[in-house]
Amino acid sequence: MTPAPFHSLPGDPPVHARAFWLRAGDGVRLRAAHWPSDQGRGTVLLMQGRTEYHEKYAATAADLNHAGLDVLAVEWRGQGLSDRLDPDSRASHVPDFADYQQDVVEMIVAAQDLDLPRPWHLLAHSMGGAIGLAALTTGLPVRSAVFSAPMWGIRLGPQLERIALTMSRVARRLGRGRRYVPTSGGEASFVLTTSYAENLLTGDPRQWGRLIEEAVAWPEMVLGGVSHDWLFSALQECRRLAALPSPPVPTLIGLGGKERIVSPQAIHARLERWPQARLLELPEALHEPMMERPPLRRRFLDAAIEHYLSTG
Repeated sequence: MTPAPFHSLPGDPPVHARAFWLRAGDGVRLRAAHWPSDQGRGTVLLMQGRTEYHEKYAATAADLNHAGLDVLAVEWRGQGLSDRLDPDSRASHVPDFADYQQDVVEMIVAAQDLDLPRPWHLLAHSMGGAIGLAALTTGLPVRSAVFSAPMWGIRLGPQLERIALTMSRVARRLGRGRRYVPTSGGEASFVLTTSYAENLLTGDPRQWGRLIEEAVAWPEMVLGGVSHDWLFSALQECRRLAALPSPPVPTLIGLGGKERIVSPQAIHARLERWPQARLLELPEALHEPMMERPPLRRRFLDAAIEHYLSTG
């Protein structure tokens, strides 16, 4: 676990995280971060969404630390400061969603090596929700789970999903799987090319401004659109997960009423088949409850912390 950098912006509180490098079984280098608590009430394994990086979660980690919980995160292959998988470092690319499970393995190994406080819990956002659910179905060693707008389906609708699958399948067969999906924005960052009024992530202008500051200050963190490989594999993974039984893990799912990125229908379909899961509805929230206006953000995090501690 050799040290890795951890960024901050002028005026930020002192960095509380220890960042370090891991190496996956296939040689991909991953950046991990550990935010320690001095109370030892458990550990939250944080699984981030597409395009995300550790620094974005510093405030969330601080809240979890205040509740007595350690936090451990690993940046997925292809994003943050982990190894990018394409010569175009802005492309959100992975050949197969199953590859992310190698990163999950390294997260668990790191948690064991660091002897992080138990019980362990899962906190998974968006794309991390697909990765996290897949890991739960194969025995991820956590006592409970919280999902934030989990990507158990992409909000396309049945007809557009079939078109997207066909388009990406053809691109892959033609050797163009690494190319951007035309509608995904190319190399441009969504944060830097979208106005606050049009953004799909948060209803808090301060949080939106923070995301812009980070993207400008740390261009090496930025991602653009998705490759055909990523889209095809993501859609196939959502279909695969939909066919699996629900894991026997107490679970809380946060979903915004203004969600426009992942599929609320897929989330509700999973809830109907998950007796140990309950839904936290956030009618005024967009895609990122942890980056929302303070009352919404507080409601989600308070519910998550209560869920963890009540199952710990």
